[in-house]
Amino acid sequence: MKDIIGVYSTAASHWVGDGFPVRSLLYYGDLGERISPFLLLDNAGPMQFAPTDKRRGVGTHPHRGFETVTIVYAGEVAHADSAGNSGVIGAGDVQWMTAARGILHQEYHSEAFARQGGTLHMAQLWVNLPAKDKMSAPRYQAIVNADIPRIALPDEAGTLRVIAGDYQTTHGAAKTYSPVNVWDLQLNADKAVYLQSPATHTTILVVLQGNLTVNDQQVVAANQIVLFQHNDEQLKIHTNEATVALLLTGEPLNEPIVGQGPFVMNTQAEIRQAMVDYHAGRFGA
Repeated sequence: MKDIIGVYSTAASHWVGDGFPVRSLLYYGDLGERISPFLLLDNAGPMQFAPTDKRRGVGTHPHRGFETVTIVYAGEVAHADSAGNSGVIGAGDVQWMTAARGILHQEYHSEAFARQGGTLHMAQLWVNLPAKDKMSAPRYQAIVNADIPRIALPDEAGTLRVIAGDYQTTHGAAKTYSPVNVWDLQLNADKAVYLQSPATHTTILVVLQGNLTVNDQQVVAANQIVLFQHNDEQLKIHTNEATVALLLTGEPLNEPIVGQGPFVMNTQAEIRQAMVDYHAGRFGA
């Protein structure tokens, strides 16, 4: 079994704009290159919102140097960006946005969801780009639920959706710049699940809802992550209750990480240039 480096959690939550109550479960500022190629993961909700005519969310803001992956579990999120992409992603849908050399975007509750109210739950992952790709053209992948391969796990343990990468012989829906797996796990209670991750990959288990035991030794609750050693290829999950989790694996980039706010590059000079370009209007409108 893969050895566990540690279990990490945060008791603190904060708002992104006025529409997304988040807990930052994964952050490169704390864990550095140990989580490469991943940078950040926010668990937003679940939270109940009352009906409103107000536009809840976060207004126009920039990104450069990485990708954002938004996975919606409940509710609806509307997106628009300076590359001309826009749309609504609902329960089960994924938005994979490559900021690369620079993009402006905004995220709000959809008009329909705001009017009717309801439960919002989503996760947003930041995936770093290799240095050679950081200044490539922005890219947008709107991946609907029906297009994400869904695998029934043995012994009616639940399902695994292959958002990116490969699960056994099934290829995921998203195109990626470096080798990563993003698997969405919807697991039933009191079931054992064995999963494989390449020994060379960074491997992270993120529990969004529920409670489980890893490798018959470590109990992990909602809003906690498990970071694994680069050894062996197998890990075991036993669910103590119905659980929603993400398994993230990826080949480390082994490159410097220098970030400030919405920009993640390789040098401080590149961060300064990102600020200059943003204020000069080079990210579009």
